[in-house]
Amino acid sequence: ATQSSVNDADAAWRAQLRGAIRTPEALAAALALTPEERAGVAHLATLGRALPLTITPHYLGLMDPHDASDPLRRQVVPVMAEFDATAWDRNDPLGEEDHEVTPHLIHRYPDRVLLLATDRCASYCRFCTRKRMVGQGPTPKASELDAAIAYIAEHPAIREVILSGGDVLTLSDDKVGALLSRLRAIAHIDIIRVASRVPVFLPQR
Repeated sequence: ATQSSVNDADAAWRAQLRGAIRTPEALAAALALTPEERAGVAHLATLGRALPLTITPHYLGLMDPHDASDPLRRQVVPVMAEFDATAWDRNDPLGEEDHEVTPHLIHRYPDRVLLLATDRCASYCRFCTRKRMVGQGPTPKASELDAAIAYIAEHPAIREVILSGGDVLTLSDDKVGALLSRLRAIAHIDIIRVASRVPVFLPQR
């Protein structure tokens, strides 16, 4: 690819993020909201810390604006039921924090680790199992990623690294490339997986 085409592609996905729906007013202008949706979006706006509302223009364009049961719409539009507390709720439903060996690095199984390389996503799924941190911080610092990579390098039983977050593909090419290069330089790493919904929410990326 020419540098011009790379720059155009970079601009396209960044424009999607800049144009994403983030406010109750913008969402109400785009979709015919039900009372349950209106209440959910309004309640979310009152919370100081919560999974954000963000919907890319691409994903919004795939939804039926008049059908609240549209399965794509149900994934990203808050409703009040999302905030109903139950006796079995957990802040960390996957128990990841029990296996956090350095900040943002989860080592649950002997041969693989999960590296939460960012807390940001292109859009936010209302069913997210990391609602405790996704879209809200803390965003991993360079020093924390250094510590995570050092841990991986020091444990030869680790064969696989899963990159998640957030969504690592919301980072710049330079940052993704540097992270992948550092992991590939570790001789005992055989597999690097990227857990991403960017192909769904932000195919321009």
